[in-house]
Amino acid sequence: MIGSDYTLELCNVFHSGQVEPGNFFQRLTGGVKTGIILKDVSMLTHSGEVTAILGSKGSGKRALLDVIARRVPCKGHILLEGVPLEEDQFRNTCALVRHSTKLLPGLSVQQTLSLSLTKISGYLKSSKVKQVMADLALSQVAHKCVTNLTKSEYRRLVIGVQLIRDPIILLLDEPTWDLDPLNTYLVISILSNAAKKYGTTIILTMEKPRSDVFPFLDRVVYLCLGDVVYAGPTRNLLDYFGSIGFPCPQLENPLMYYLCLSTVDRRSRERFIESNHQIAALVEKFRLEGQGIMQSAATEHSRIVNTNKMQMNYGKLSGIRVIWMLYLRILASIFNFKKNGLKQMTMRLFSLPIYFFILWIFYNEAQDFQRAFITKSGLIFNAMVGTYFISIMNTICLYDPYRTRYYQESQEGLYSGASLLLSWNLVSLPFSLITTFASAAIIYPILGDISESMDYLYFCLALWSCYIYAEQQAIAVMMFVKNGLIAAIFNIYITCIYIMLASGVLRSYKGFEEWLYYLTYITHTRYASLFMHRSIFKQPNFNILPYSFSENCTAITNLIQTSSNLNSNSNSNCRYANGKAFLTERFTSKHFTGDIYQTGEFNPEFNIGVSFAFSVGIMIFNKFLYLIPLPSYITDKFRE
Repeated sequence: MIGSDYTLELCNVFHSGQVEPGNFFQRLTGGVKTGIILKDVSMLTHSGEVTAILGSKGSGKRALLDVIARRVPCKGHILLEGVPLEEDQFRNTCALVRHSTKLLPGLSVQQTLSLSLTKISGYLKSSKVKQVMADLALSQVAHKCVTNLTKSEYRRLVIGVQLIRDPIILLLDEPTWDLDPLNTYLVISILSNAAKKYGTTIILTMEKPRSDVFPFLDRVVYLCLGDVVYAGPTRNLLDYFGSIGFPCPQLENPLMYYLCLSTVDRRSRERFIESNHQIAALVEKFRLEGQGIMQSAATEHSRIVNTNKMQMNYGKLSGIRVIWMLYLRILASIFNFKKNGLKQMTMRLFSLPIYFFILWIFYNEAQDFQRAFITKSGLIFNAMVGTYFISIMNTICLYDPYRTRYYQESQEGLYSGASLLLSWNLVSLPFSLITTFASAAIIYPILGDISESMDYLYFCLALWSCYIYAEQQAIAVMMFVKNGLIAAIFNIYITCIYIMLASGVLRSYKGFEEWLYYLTYITHTRYASLFMHRSIFKQPNFNILPYSFSENCTAITNLIQTSSNLNSNSNSNCRYANGKAFLTERFTSKHFTGDIYQTGEFNPEFNIGVSFAFSVGIMIFNKFLYLIPLPSYITDKFRE
C-alpha cells in the first residue's frame, strides 16, 4: 500500500527502440532501424509535485513517459517508494494521458466524468464529479456536449477523466499542445493546484514552455537526444547553470533559454558540431554534479500532501461490471438530444426504413403477371443488398469512436476487445431488430400477405441476419483499417463479390461452373436469399400467372416455358408455370433433377438456421479476433 507521501525515482534507465518510421514491409518484417533512445536517465520526484520534461522533438520525452508507464522495455530501475514499479501496479494505481486521446462524442462533460467512476455511486459519486469539474474549471460547461468544447476545455476534460480516479502518478503527454498562452497558463496552474490538493505526482512533457508557467513547475528535466542535461528542482535551475558558466540573461525566459541550450543547432554543419560538443559537455557535467542536486532536493522535500487520499476507481473490475459500464457508456452517447446522439439515433432507426420506402415507391405498382417473378425477385435482392450496405455504412460511421477509445484504454488494461464487442452487440442488436422489422413491414405487402404473421416474422429474421452479418464483417475489417472510407470500400467490395456469386438473382446457379456453385455454400447470401425467395414464391398466387390482362397463360398451355423446355419454340412471354419453376431455374445446379422441395437445401428451417449460424459465428470470431495482440505500429496508429 502506497502512503500519502511517496517518491518516484528513476535510476540509470536505458531504452532502445525504433528511431525511423520505416515502410510497411520493414515494419512487418522487423527491419526498422532501432537505436538507443534514452541514455542513463536518472530523476526524482515526490507526491504533490509537478515535473516538466522539456526537450525538442526527438529528444525522448514521449519515450520517457512510456518507460515510466512500463509500456516499453528498459534497463535500469524505476522505483515507487523504493519498490520496483511494475506494469500491473501502474495500470491499477496510475494513469497516462496522450494529447491525442479522444472522448466518446454525444456525452456531456458531467456524463463523461460520471461514467469514468465505476466503483462508487450515489452521493459520493456525484459530489466527486462536481468537485473535479470545479477543480478543472469545467462547472460552467457541465451539461455541454464534448464535441462542442473548446480545445482547452476538451483537454481539461481528458485530464479530468483520469484525475477523478485519484491516481498516484499522472503522466501527461503535451497537455498544452496547440493551446494559446492564456489557456496554457490555465491548464498548468490547474494541474499545479490539483497536484497539491490530491497529493498526485504529475509528470508532463512540453516542447515550448513559457515563462509564466515557471512558478507552477516544481521540477524540470531537460533531455537532448536521450541524454539528461538537467534533472532537479526549478528553484535550483538558475543557480546550477550559473555555476557551470551558463547564467540566464535578464528578461529571458529561463525555461526556454536552457531548452535552446539543450537543443542541437542544425542550421549549419559548424553550429551542429559546436552545439553537439557543448551538449556533451553539459551532459557530462550533470553526471558528475547532478547527483548532489538530486540528493539535496530529496532532503529538502517538504510538500504538503493530502493525508486522506483515497483512490476511488483503480483496481481490476469484474468482467460483468466492465461490460455493464461499457453498455451504459454507449447508451448514454445515444440517448441524448445533442447532435451526435440524434445522429446515432437517426442512423440506427431510420436509415434502413427510408431506403425501404424508396423501394416501395418503385415497386408498389407491381402486379401479379409473369414479370412479377423477376420484379419481386429484384425487390428481394434490393432489400437484401440494401440491408447489407446500410449496415456497413452505419457501423463504419458509428463504431469508429468506440474503437478509438478502446485502443487508447486497452493500454491501461481497463478492458479487452471482447468486452467492448459484447457491450456493442447488446446495444446494437435491439436497434437492428427494430429497424429491420419496421423496414420489412414497408415492402412485405408487395411480396406477400402481411396478415400471415409467421411468414412475415421469418422474412424479417432473414433480413436481420443480413444486417448482423454485415455489421460484424465491418467490425472485423475496422480492427485493421483505420480510415473509414477505405474500410467502407473494402467491405463493399467483399459484399459485392458474394452477392454476385450467391444471390441467385444477378446470375442463375445453373450458369455456374461446378466449383463456383460449390463456392456459394460458404456465403451467408446463399442461405438468406434462398430462404426469402422460397418463402415468397411458395405462395399459390404465383401459379400460372398471366402475361397481361389480355394474354392468359392458363388458356395457352404450350406457352408455359420452364427450365426443361427452355430451348423449345414456346412463347417466352409465359416463362414460369409457378414459383417452384422459378426457384428451380435460379437456385439449382445445371445437373440438378428432381423436386426442389424434397431436397434439404431448400428447407426453410435449414436456410434460416444457417443464416443465423453465419451471423452468430462471425460475432464469436470477432470476439477472438479482438483478443489477438496486434503489432505496436498498428495499435499506435489507432490511438492517434
